[in-house]
Amino acid sequence: MNLKIEVDCSPEEARAFLGLPDVSGLNAHLIEEMKKRMDSNMNLLQPDELMKTWMSYGGQATEQFRKLMTAAATAGMSGASSPKR
Repeated sequence: MNLKIEVDCSPEEARAFLGLPDVSGLNAHLIEEMKKRMDSNMNLLQPDELMKTWMSYGGQATEQFRKLMTAAATAGMSGASSPKR
C-alpha cells in the first residue's frame, strides 16, 4: 500500500501549520545588524589599511605566515591531510 500526500504551500504557511514561530522579524533585524557591521568594517578591506595592519606586526608575521604555508604544502604533498581508510 502506497500513500502519497503532496502539500503545496509557502514556507510561512508550513511554519504556521507546524506551530513553529515566525522569525521573520528576527531575521530582518540580524540582516540589518550584519549590514551595519560590514559597512563599519569596510575600511579594513582597503589595501593600504590592510598593509598597515600587517606591517605593525613586523617581520615576525611574515615569517610565521611562511612557516604556516610551508607546513601546509608539505602536509599536502605527503598525503598527511588525506583521511585514512
